[in-house]
Amino acid sequence: MIEHFKQLGVTTLQLMPVTAAVDEHHLKQKKLTNFWGYNPVAWFAPDNRFAVDDPVTEMKTMVRELHRHGFEVVLDVVYNHTAESGEPGPVFHHKLLDPLFYLHGYEGEFQNFTGCGNTVDLSHPPALKTVMDSLRYWIEEFHIDGFRFDLAATLGRRGESFDNAGGFFHSVYQDPIVSQAKLIAEPWDIGPDGYQLGHFPMGWLECNDKYRDTLRSYWHFSGQGLGEFATRIMGSRDLFSAAVWPDKSSVNYIAYHDGYTLQDLVSYQHKHNLDNGEGNRDGHGDNRSCNHGIEGETKDSNIVALRERQKRNLIASLMFSFGVPHLLAVDSLSHSQKGNNNAYCQDNPISWPTWQLAERESDFLSWMEAIIALRKVYMMPLIRAFSGPHRHTNRVVWRKQSGQPMEWQDWESKQVIALHIGVGEKGQELIFLANPTSNNTKFELPNKPWRCLVDTRLGHIESPAQPLGENDYTLISHSMAILFSDK
Repeated sequence: MIEHFKQLGVTTLQLMPVTAAVDEHHLKQKKLTNFWGYNPVAWFAPDNRFAVDDPVTEMKTMVRELHRHGFEVVLDVVYNHTAESGEPGPVFHHKLLDPLFYLHGYEGEFQNFTGCGNTVDLSHPPALKTVMDSLRYWIEEFHIDGFRFDLAATLGRRGESFDNAGGFFHSVYQDPIVSQAKLIAEPWDIGPDGYQLGHFPMGWLECNDKYRDTLRSYWHFSGQGLGEFATRIMGSRDLFSAAVWPDKSSVNYIAYHDGYTLQDLVSYQHKHNLDNGEGNRDGHGDNRSCNHGIEGETKDSNIVALRERQKRNLIASLMFSFGVPHLLAVDSLSHSQKGNNNAYCQDNPISWPTWQLAERESDFLSWMEAIIALRKVYMMPLIRAFSGPHRHTNRVVWRKQSGQPMEWQDWESKQVIALHIGVGEKGQELIFLANPTSNNTKFELPNKPWRCLVDTRLGHIESPAQPLGENDYTLISHSMAILFSDK
């Protein structure tokens, strides 16, 4: 598996919860398990279900080996609630020892801003101390590089409001150990004032669900939301401070663990969660997915080809966006969960990826390895240039297919677009061409030598990049291309 991730080209591995967790009562009744582990009972203990013998020693060994191979390790941590749930839930510790560990309403009832029965109150000093001690423990004892905080808006709650200058954030900022870790927020919870994307303190990264939804809508619904698409691939400057744009705030993603896999995103119009035992009521309803003609698996070659092209469109857009790209691990293997977009309780082949890849899946894996490599070579220097002291000499121009600059009225009437990004007044230039429509489109290009880095019409990426013979470029329907010139 280490060799797979090295070949893929990723640099950081984010692990879903590794702390000791228990199964909810309703899952036990259905003979299911909490496969994801977002029901913690002990924040300091590695879960023994992942170990052969001693979970502490084996966890430390794993992190050491991943570091030895050049990977950073980030933990997904759940400090917003515990497995004690609400009033009728089990009693493990805090309910009995310190009831103020949880938020309560005016009549003493448990506040359920997490959807899991209780909400940890980090304005309560013992709760805050426990969380900070836990973070330091994982860094000092296991050498963890960072944390992704589940439902992180809860961590800044003062009752029913969110305070990004609250006690938890102050504690992190002044802590000489925790403040040096990578800090990633899932910037919401389900309570009042719970959606806080763009409002976390300086230095935090935030999972950008607006990026996810916008990219899905643009590619699946024939260019819907062109203006917002442009904003998202440029780093969501409407959401994040100019002081940290373009690469240190937005975690861009197409798919996460809680939702469709990439393969299902292009294969299913509707969620199929009956195996979860909740009558298909669970799971997100607004998926912005498209089955492209047939629900689920098909042998129709035209539909399969379009689905593969749409997968390439989504991932190529992700890799050539400003911000930090996040990939769902199984997407590189084209794994399908059969339309289940909430597989938290499926410890079975619905969730298990297969390493025995068919030709289509193997081709997509090779393509993904190549597009990640292209980001490192061509996109990262651009991002650094836009973060450097001479960033004001750089160029960003949005153009129509005619080559003329976009005007304000075009953002409502157009679907196809060309983004020109240049370094300095006459330096390197990259063009991002996008055509989400069902028609072929020809783009006029500036008069200079261009090379095509990627065209999603193709299931492979040519290396070295091929020079173009003309000053125009045609995209087939539902495709995109990245062009580059160093002249």
